[in-house]
Amino acid sequence: MSDTLGDGKLELKQVSKEVKESENVAEKYSAMTVSKNSEIVMGELSVSSAAFSAVPAHKPVKKQIQFVEDKQEFSRFPTKAGRRSLSRSISQSSTDSYSSAASYTDSSDDETSPRDKTQLNSKGTNDFCVKNIKQAEFGRREIEIAEQDMSALISLRKRAQGEKPLAGAKIVGCTHITAQTAVLIETLVALGAQCRWTACNIYSTQNEVAAALSEIGVAVFAWKGESEDDFWWCINKCINMEGWQPNMILDDGGDLTHWVYKKYPNSFKKIRGIVEESVTGVHRLYQLSKAGKLCVPAMNVNDSVTKQKFDNLYCCRESILDGLKRTTDVMFGGKQVVVCGYGEVGKGCTAALKAMGSIVYVTEIDPICSLQACMDGFRVVKLNEVIRQVDIIITCTGNKNVVTRDQLDRMKNGSIVCNMGHSNTEIDVASLRTPELTWERVRSQVDHVIWPDGKRVILLAEGRLLNLSCSTVPTFVLSITATTQALALIELYNAPEGRYKQDVYLLPKKMDEYVASLHLPTFDAHLTELSDEQAKYLGLNKNGPFKPNYYRY
Repeated sequence: MSDTLGDGKLELKQVSKEVKESENVAEKYSAMTVSKNSEIVMGELSVSSAAFSAVPAHKPVKKQIQFVEDKQEFSRFPTKAGRRSLSRSISQSSTDSYSSAASYTDSSDDETSPRDKTQLNSKGTNDFCVKNIKQAEFGRREIEIAEQDMSALISLRKRAQGEKPLAGAKIVGCTHITAQTAVLIETLVALGAQCRWTACNIYSTQNEVAAALSEIGVAVFAWKGESEDDFWWCINKCINMEGWQPNMILDDGGDLTHWVYKKYPNSFKKIRGIVEESVTGVHRLYQLSKAGKLCVPAMNVNDSVTKQKFDNLYCCRESILDGLKRTTDVMFGGKQVVVCGYGEVGKGCTAALKAMGSIVYVTEIDPICSLQACMDGFRVVKLNEVIRQVDIIITCTGNKNVVTRDQLDRMKNGSIVCNMGHSNTEIDVASLRTPELTWERVRSQVDHVIWPDGKRVILLAEGRLLNLSCSTVPTFVLSITATTQALALIELYNAPEGRYKQDVYLLPKKMDEYVASLHLPTFDAHLTELSDEQAKYLGLNKNGPFKPNYYRY
């Protein structure tokens, strides 16, 4: 018995030794494929699978590893053509794995510009320009899904559509064209408005949603991947239609307002109101007002509580991770990240990254925001102090040249740079388009910018808004913003003459509270009501508003 066991131990030791030797050789050669004669080929070595099955279990393994002929060798590195093919394959698969942000948008469409196509919807009209009108059915499904989480906006639609408070309104809009925006546009139509729409971002349009809106008669001029020339052409097509004069503007970024002001000054004077939802666009409106050139009343939705404290904060807190994951597959734990700007967007981004285990720095110009960042546990630094060590840079300031070419030159290999602000001016992308730098598109909206020494910096969405260019955003929080926009349009359009002058206004506090109240049933939330005595003690109306205009939430 002991001799048998001893022989078995020797056999096992010999088998183990030969297996380890084969493993060591296999590690040396990485390329592996299966040949026609069922041999597993590893670089210059082949191991017959049939040979392993023929070996008796009680005998030592004989010579099973043999060299193949030189003509059967495989290159360990892909050729240049092979690399291109692999790059296309990766880009294709990563695009297909996206959700609604690119589900019917990128890979399957032809390369013909929509401007060169003649398309008709089922009604036989062609007052639109989208990627492919045949995608309308898919877009309708996206819109129906979004409606399920936008119950407050749907509730507003049902309450007000009998009165048609926007009857006669001709609204021209320039926003992100997504399923959530489509619910807003269809709400405005249900309330009596005529709408013509274009995109405020060349990468954020969901082509199938644009097709679905065009199918029901909304004049949409937008598609994902527009050129700069296409962008302005689409804006112009929205405005310049014979026999149609817009009287309301819904803008996101101020490009539409700027175009009408510059190109169609007579039309601009006939506008009854402007609703702007971004910090960039609001800044431009205040500049016009300060110069005495704003000849129509405008509503600053960006600084309304229901936009700034919800969309800017909670939306970015969730979508920053989504955008980075989809584009780079990065792991956040232990990464050093610098967030430029600690407004509501910056607060949302830093909170999400901190929760994932990242080491987060903040840059700020405002001492109050800087103190908030310090109290929240973040180190406030100058970008130059950490530029060589950080793994990810995220801008969210609304400013220009926040990240300069000099700083990009000093970033380490593999660093990720992206923007969460509205405008593409925060990262100096133009300075990267020089002969000495090579651009390599590796995925949809993902570019490797390669320096002469081989260093790569990963640039997302060419410096444009990351979340809406590369992923999606939470539908519910967009319902809050969309409801606020709808109420702002209704207020400006129906306001008696003299209520609003040629200036920029904030949404009335009562409307902010109304928007919030419409969304509370989703959480089965129950508000406490003031007694008459309590209301008198606080000097408030029992039905609100509950805070003065100067109150900071």
